[in-house]
Parts: sequence; structure tokens; C-alpha cells
Amino acid sequence: MTIDIAVRRLPHAAGLPLPAYATPGAAGMDLLAAVDAPVTVAPGERALIPTGLTIALPPGHELQVRPRSGLALRHGIVLPNSPGTVDEDYRGELQVILLNAGDTPFTVERGMRIAQAILAPVLRATWREVETLDDTARGEGGFGSTGHR
Repeated sequence: MTIDIAVRRLPHAAGLPLPAYATPGAAGMDLLAAVDAPVTVAPGERALIPTGLTIALPPGHELQVRPRSGLALRHGIVLPNSPGTVDEDYRGELQVILLNAGDTPFTVERGMRIAQAILAPVLRATWREVETLDDTARGEGGFGSTGHR
């Protein structure tokens, strides 16, 4: 199933391709850096990288922004708030927070694939306060209590 996302290209994204799936089976679309000049991110530092795109998501959907595995493996580049969430009512520029968890500086160049975006449905919930919860075998055990370390 294909869902239409309205997108507006900002001037600093001129000439860059829109997000697209790299293969027919890909879940994520690559987001590209719309920087005017290279941005170097030192080890341990963060940088906010623009994509030059604003979008209008269809009702009942979010756009999840996730790291690219190749950047994480080869350079230690991760997204500290992964997955990032773009809400359906956000109309500002899509930007990606990159964190250099590696040990060498990393330079972001114009048009570089910096993250991937995944369109996902959103379920709405309401909270219903109760006096007790049903019992389970796990109970209150957490943080490694299931024996899998």
C-alpha cells in the first residue's frame, strides 16, 4: 500500500532528490543533508542537520526518523533520540540530530544520506485508572529479571 505525503522543498534543498526507498523491500526512505557547507561533528558532539523539507503527514500517521546502520558501524554516527518522531501536525523543517559516538571527527556533506524515515500508523490511547492490575507470571520483575542477560 502506498500513502501520499505532501512535501515542500525549501530553497536550501534545491537540486537534492526527495526521500525514496533504495530497494523494493526497503522499510525506510533515506533523508539527505541539505547543508550549504560541510559540517564536521567532533567525537562526543551533536549537530542538527537540516533536510530542507517540510511535510504534511496524513492523519493517523507519524514519521519515525532512525539512524543508518552503515554510519553507526563505520563512523559511530547515531541519533540520540532514536527513533525520532515527526507528528502529523508538525509543519517545520525536518532536521536530524546526529551524535558522533565514534573516536574521529565526521564530516557531513551536502546530499549525504544521514538518516532513514519510516512512515508508521499511530494508535490513540486513553488512560483508565484502576485500583489493581491483573496478575502475571512476571509480576513486577524488570530490568533483567527474566534471566536473559
